[in-house]
Amino acid sequence: METSQNIGPIVLLGPPGAGKGTQAKRIAEHYGIPQISTGDILRGNVQRGTELGVQAQAIMARGELVPDDLVCDMVAWRLRDADCERGFILDGFPRTAKQAGWLDAFFESEIFDNSNGGKCLPIVIRIDVDYNQLVKRLTGRRTCLANGHIYNVYFQPPRVADVCDVDGSPLVIRSDDREEVIRERLQTYDLQTRPVAEYYEQKGRLVSMNGDLEVGEVTGQMFWVIEHRDGNCL
Repeated sequence: METSQNIGPIVLLGPPGAGKGTQAKRIAEHYGIPQISTGDILRGNVQRGTELGVQAQAIMARGELVPDDLVCDMVAWRLRDADCERGFILDGFPRTAKQAGWLDAFFESEIFDNSNGGKCLPIVIRIDVDYNQLVKRLTGRRTCLANGHIYNVYFQPPRVADVCDVDGSPLVIRSDDREEVIRERLQTYDLQTRPVAEYYEQKGRLVSMNGDLEVGEVTGQMFWVIEHRDGNCL
């Protein structure tokens, strides 16, 4: 695709271990659009000492969650940056149906500069992966103590058990990769994100994709969906 073409907003949904990060990077590189993380936005505002960042830091210092309104304000500022004009991928946002509604309202009021002069609403791609497969992907992960090389005992095992192929360092299980933690993370994700998926499904904008397929095949299907999206963004 020509890099001058407008891609529009893309929202990726999917549980931990579904491959959202991998696919987001491939989309960003292929189309030349930014991958936007709400975590990065929050940290950036705090580090720069912006008015929003100061407010957020005070809230986090009290051990409280940053409220939707503040998160949405930060996202709005980021999406108005010049590098977002042709499109972007949202990573970790929206997390709630309320945030999804705010995002639609934001796009309704913000005109994106494309050849048809229209407005773009997000295309939403949900990566579905079998639950047992997710557990294997996450609990099977082993990390090299020395340089962070990652293996999976089920899908990409080291040549020698518990030893890094590259530097011979021990491989360990990170605390957040333990099975009891993984199952809790997946349950939390399902409870939080199901209303977001239902919101977009009711709007007719949710595309479900089989994340059990080979990584490159999933990428190819995503490219096809993006390039054949409904509306006037291409």
